[in-house]
Amino acid sequence: MNEPDAVGQHEPDAVGRHEPDAVGQRYARRAAAQAGRPDRYSMLQPDVWQSVQERQRAMLALFNRLGWTDLSAMDALEVGCGAGGNLLELLRLGFAPQRLCGIELLPERLAQARAVLPSSVSLLAGDACAAPIAPASRQLVLQSTVFSSLLDDAFQQRLAEAMWSWVAPGGGVLWYDMRYNNPRNPDVRGLPLRRIRALFPQAQLVARRLTLAPPLARLACRLTPALYPWLNALLPLRTHLLVWLAKP
Repeated sequence: MNEPDAVGQHEPDAVGRHEPDAVGQRYARRAAAQAGRPDRYSMLQPDVWQSVQERQRAMLALFNRLGWTDLSAMDALEVGCGAGGNLLELLRLGFAPQRLCGIELLPERLAQARAVLPSSVSLLAGDACAAPIAPASRQLVLQSTVFSSLLDDAFQQRLAEAMWSWVAPGGGVLWYDMRYNNPRNPDVRGLPLRRIRALFPQAQLVARRLTLAPPLARLACRLTPALYPWLNALLPLRTHLLVWLAKP
């Protein structure tokens, strides 16, 4: 894919000011297009649960390599927490609810998260760039398929800088997102590794390819779910990156 335009091409006083509204519009279009159709992201779908379990295994392996033996002692925050699914995963992995925080732009998704998460999980509404998060206060800052929904380069950079400021020394940003553009969905844009490096130039980066290309995974699992691991063993067919961006 082509490299994004230079951030410096945006006027400083106009940095991403329209992007939060644009994100809401894109999600509304997506919801309208999916209305009345089966939920392709349901955990009942064999391609979904296999990709989720793959990502969970990779996260646990990362935490082990980092020497995080007591996850309940870690302060973690998710940008774009949606309906709370990833925060529920962190709870199951051993993070303590009172040490978890989620930020969500869309009110209806935030309400869903509030309905399923313990009350001791902190949830914040609105633009994450303006969130009242103390600098260097989190060992883990997570984003999962948020940046691919942000089409404004300057807003991406602004959010990345905010996230990086929240990370405590020795912690990091955990990134999971698509590498490639989706030619059937102009509302998302993949981020290759070089773009991630540009967003977090001070980070020490470790990356893994994950996730069998979703259209191929859905087709394969309609034939038999056993095909998923066989096809996923081929690295060129994996479309997402799990990246640990460590702060020294």
